[in-house]
Amino acid sequence: MRRLIFILPLLLFTTCKKQPTQPTGLVTENAMVVTARAEASKIGSDIMEKGGNAFDAMVATELALAVAYPYAGNLGGGGFMVYRKNNGEVGGIDYREKAPLSAHKDMYLDSLGNVISKMSTVGATAVGVPGTVAGVIAVHEKFGSLPLSDLIEPVIALARKGVIVTEKQLQRITHYKESFVEVNGDSTKFAQPFSVGDTIKYPKLAQTLTQILEKGRDGFYKGEVAEKLSSFIQEKGGFVTMADLEKYEAKWRDPIVFDYKELKMISMSPPSSGGVTINQIFKMMEPHDIGSFGHNSSKSIQLFTEAARRAYADRNYFLGDPDFVDIPFDVLLDDTYLEERMADFSFEKASLSSAIGHGEVEILESSETTHYSIVDDAGNAISATTTLNGGYGSKLYSEDLGFFLNNEMDDFSAKPGVPNMFGLIGAEANSIAPEKRMLSSMTPTIVEKEGKLYMVVGTPGGSTIITAVAQTILNVYEFNQSMQEAVNSPRFHHQWLPDHINFEPEGFSKELKDELKSKGYNIDEKRNPVIGKVDAIRVLENGKLEGGADRRGDDTAVGF
Repeated sequence: MRRLIFILPLLLFTTCKKQPTQPTGLVTENAMVVTARAEASKIGSDIMEKGGNAFDAMVATELALAVAYPYAGNLGGGGFMVYRKNNGEVGGIDYREKAPLSAHKDMYLDSLGNVISKMSTVGATAVGVPGTVAGVIAVHEKFGSLPLSDLIEPVIALARKGVIVTEKQLQRITHYKESFVEVNGDSTKFAQPFSVGDTIKYPKLAQTLTQILEKGRDGFYKGEVAEKLSSFIQEKGGFVTMADLEKYEAKWRDPIVFDYKELKMISMSPPSSGGVTINQIFKMMEPHDIGSFGHNSSKSIQLFTEAARRAYADRNYFLGDPDFVDIPFDVLLDDTYLEERMADFSFEKASLSSAIGHGEVEILESSETTHYSIVDDAGNAISATTTLNGGYGSKLYSEDLGFFLNNEMDDFSAKPGVPNMFGLIGAEANSIAPEKRMLSSMTPTIVEKEGKLYMVVGTPGGSTIITAVAQTILNVYEFNQSMQEAVNSPRFHHQWLPDHINFEPEGFSKELKDELKSKGYNIDEKRNPVIGKVDAIRVLENGKLEGGADRRGDDTAVGF
């Protein structure tokens, strides 16, 4: 009897421990959109409330972010989206930017073979062929249920009405003001003084969106808009032509799908490196019970860091545009190979990055991207990450068309083995070629549990995207956090080289960091005060939806 009295509370404790945590973020009955700005989230949610599906909402949300969040939302950039329909069917679309037809391997090198400073990062020479409009139109044609006009008219109305400047937006505009003037002149729209509470209207962007509404894809890639865009880029010294725009096509791609314990992960395939790298990280950790180590404990940080160290080493060497390079998926994702990669891991001491992988290859991508997650009332799910690359892209703003242009050419290896402006060094797999798509870390991800939709997750953050997405999933599944808690939790990052762990400044004790240092880990808290801005959705056991909107930005969940 005494033993029974002892065992019963233990069983009760164990049972309670396994119960899913209560939600702390916004909970809705039917559908939800989580984005970097409330205005975009509301437009997407309204579309679904009026009878549209998640794919309709994606079109409206993507275009609304070009108005509400020009820092990264765009018509002049590109991205990736993965989807899961309510019948379990999965897929992905690649609307990543491409190199122009005139591009070549040495286009950013001088006569001595040295990389020309800023040529791939600032102004028209940095611009790749935009893919966003082709991406949303392709999604609408394949899966949309409402007329295109129903999706774009609210976005046009937002552009005309304008968007209120928040404190965080003002900080961004102020930070880049000198660059805006340098690239566009002092009469450019974003050179004027703004204050919190001001309204920025986009009448020219409304006109561009009207062309897309009336003519679909051809409203951007042919005709008046294409002529104005290509002429503007070339007049400023860039390479994108009418022929480049007319030839651009978004590509449907099979996502990377893999299991982690009782979860099924659906993530983006190359030229996004996210799916392959997150697959490797999770499979290398899987033999260990990370949930028992404790959230952000020394052991859990060690295990994650060592898996990430090895996965990023492979990412940097092997991955690129699959239409141009052969990627050894069968090796990189093989269980035996991944077991061998972790064979020398020990909790006693840190591995050395110099002893792992294929030489000194560093990736440090710009972090100014944006992500949004959508679930509709039928259970269809969208995870999309889109970018201009740098904050406000190349800083080149078309006054006539109302949007910024990307600086995505900088995501190529300007010269294998030599760092570009952002410190990105790549291997031959990511060298420049005409019509090639540059490698990315964007990691839009959907998670199933026991065959049902469980989470929709993604984030901006450059090379930190992959680790931020993985940690958010672990926070919910292994550490029993709510979706909002998982998004809010402090994050850390390791990317093979440079060989140190980045910690967000708050949330990690000195004792924890001292313990890691004693095992040989290098700690750097200065480089990434913010690691990602995750926007995510969790499906609760009762079928309701919990949003996780990152406190690090103006991110907002909206639903009904």
